[in-house]
Amino acid sequence: MAKHPRTNVTRAASIARSVIDDVFPVPRETITASEWEDGRTALLAWSNEESVPGRPALLYYSRDRVVGVSGHLARQADISVLATAVSLHDATQSSGGCFSAFRAAPGEIQAATVSTRACSVFYAETSDLHIVGSRALHVHLVATGGQIDWDELALQSMIRQGYFLSDETPYRGVHALDPSSTIEVRDATRSINRTPLPTAAPMPRTTRAKRTGIDQLGDSLIAAVAPLRAVTEPVNLALTGGRDSRLMAALLHAARIPFRATTNGLDDHPDVVIARQIARKLKIEHTVIPPVQTEKKDAVVIPHPQLRTYDVLKACEGMTSAYESIVEYLPYSARPTMSGQSGEILRGGFLYSQNTTTEKAMTRRINDFYLKNAGLFTAEANEHAESLAAPWLVRARENPWEVLDHMYVTYRVGRWHAGARVGSLRRGNPIQPFLDNRVVSESIALDQQWRYSEEVVHGLIRRFAPSLHTIPLEGAPWRFAADRPASLWARLRAEKPAAAAKPKKAGGWNWRTSPGPELSSILGEFVVDRLDALANLVQPDEVKLLFGGRSIAQPALAWNLFTVATMLSRTSRMDPPNGLNEVVIPIPRT
Repeated sequence: MAKHPRTNVTRAASIARSVIDDVFPVPRETITASEWEDGRTALLAWSNEESVPGRPALLYYSRDRVVGVSGHLARQADISVLATAVSLHDATQSSGGCFSAFRAAPGEIQAATVSTRACSVFYAETSDLHIVGSRALHVHLVATGGQIDWDELALQSMIRQGYFLSDETPYRGVHALDPSSTIEVRDATRSINRTPLPTAAPMPRTTRAKRTGIDQLGDSLIAAVAPLRAVTEPVNLALTGGRDSRLMAALLHAARIPFRATTNGLDDHPDVVIARQIARKLKIEHTVIPPVQTEKKDAVVIPHPQLRTYDVLKACEGMTSAYESIVEYLPYSARPTMSGQSGEILRGGFLYSQNTTTEKAMTRRINDFYLKNAGLFTAEANEHAESLAAPWLVRARENPWEVLDHMYVTYRVGRWHAGARVGSLRRGNPIQPFLDNRVVSESIALDQQWRYSEEVVHGLIRRFAPSLHTIPLEGAPWRFAADRPASLWARLRAEKPAAAAKPKKAGGWNWRTSPGPELSSILGEFVVDRLDALANLVQPDEVKLLFGGRSIAQPALAWNLFTVATMLSRTSRMDPPNGLNEVVIPIPRT
């Protein structure tokens, strides 16, 4: 939107069109567009979903307003509510689905996130324009006229964690809108309306109260998968041996939605072994997808790190490290898919991996998120991290349980998952009940300690598919049952190792966490050669020490450095690297 009456948006709209190949990671020939413009205000939309029969229009018109939605609504009819509501903020916060909404009218633009902001909204401001969009790089290029200006200090978080623990982006002047928030520009004046995440109710004290809480959350989960009843073929569920995808299998089973399952891994990996048992119990088709291996099956083969990083940066625009495995591009398909990703929301967010729950331990965890590997970083980078941690540490003095819960939704889902899921969104629109606005709100409103006990997730599985509770979990047993008397534990039968085929040690091996000498050398040489680009963020001697051994001890940190070094080495369009060989990583044998 133009700030001044003498300024129109024609030039900005032209730039937005001209850079679409750089910001939309799909082939140009698959892209369709729709536009609305009214002098100082414009709403432009692009999609690669043209091949899907019955696809909703990119823009929905209602009198003098126009609305576009990124993601999906639980009820497509709610698009008219978003268009006509007096308050877009109130309308989005009460709607189901995983989405963000953009609304324009003469002299006005608005954009809103819901509780997870897994469908992001980014915004920037120049002397002439207010710019709002669903892709940070797109917003940035419109603001700068097509050039990239990195926010180097913001990237310290990407190196530490592989994603952002703030509302910063890699691009100077571009910010992510908070969860459950609406940005409104009216008559060139910007305002942001924020709704805090729900405050949890006290721990339920009776069996009836617990059942009520579980049933209400269960009803929201059932409603979240309602759109899948309209599909013409089975849902493909990514199934592992853990809790969250198991709950998704139980949910689809209870909702009577046909589905099949796939599991990635070597044949004797615990995920594969346990997923087979779940599939047999529910009588569903199950496919195992092994990693690419050599002919002798004694090694895995991966793309060269520069090519892997290019693919991740192209899809996720610098919001996610190349340590993460982003699904490769395929033509857009309406085939429904699901996974258990972000199910930790139902288990207390970051609390799920917090074994010691003293106030001191939880406060230390919050501090560690922001100042991880502090000795590696420059003083300026550490000072910046401390300033970002400060508000959360203040809140932690009152309720550290809530802080670890809310930080997970705000950053792990709202920044990491929001960035990483772009890879899958370009090839389909997965229905993810754990990210449904109503499911998240219902979940966060339940006591954190109760969710941390895992009794809520266990109760949901018992409600949806009682037979699954006898199948062992991959990893630790149910937390709520681990400390109970043996007799009760035996009755629950939630964990019984003898029920699963005992996997070989090599089955749990993963090349990302055990990269070996060759991959370690490739990562190290690339980063060390680009220390000048990283000089404002890290200490050169500490980086060299990190890569000094035969095999890197912190693979995620190495990949994060590799990713940021790649970003800071360019200021314009990134072309795909050529002539790079695949990397062969031997599978360890015992």
